[in-house]
Amino acid sequence: MPAVVDLNAPTRDLLRLLRTPPETSNRLPESVCWQAYIELRRRGDAQATPHFLSGLKSLHRRRGMAAATLPTVDPDTDEHKLAPDPYLGELWRSYKRLLCANRTGPAAQILREFEQHIHAS
Repeated sequence: MPAVVDLNAPTRDLLRLLRTPPETSNRLPESVCWQAYIELRRRGDAQATPHFLSGLKSLHRRRGMAAATLPTVDPDTDEHKLAPDPYLGELWRSYKRLLCANRTGPAAQILREFEQHIHAS
């Protein structure tokens, strides 16, 4: 699957994607955030983690509302392999699976564990 994010984009554009991921009908907006976050971490950007977590939490709150129309189809099933930390990648894969199954309660638990792991590393 090709990258959702232009990896050659300036850092400010990638940070903007974390704050307001584009809404498309064919992929999870969380995937856009993930790919931008991985690229920003690779670049060593200090703002990547707080913006990523904020963006994910915002999307998660929207998914918890019944009126949210965010996609639940995941065409990027291997994007968890982009993570430099295999455990982080597995958490990401679990989180996306729960989102695709519309199980936002258990996904919130994975999101908290994800956040704790990011802050610990």
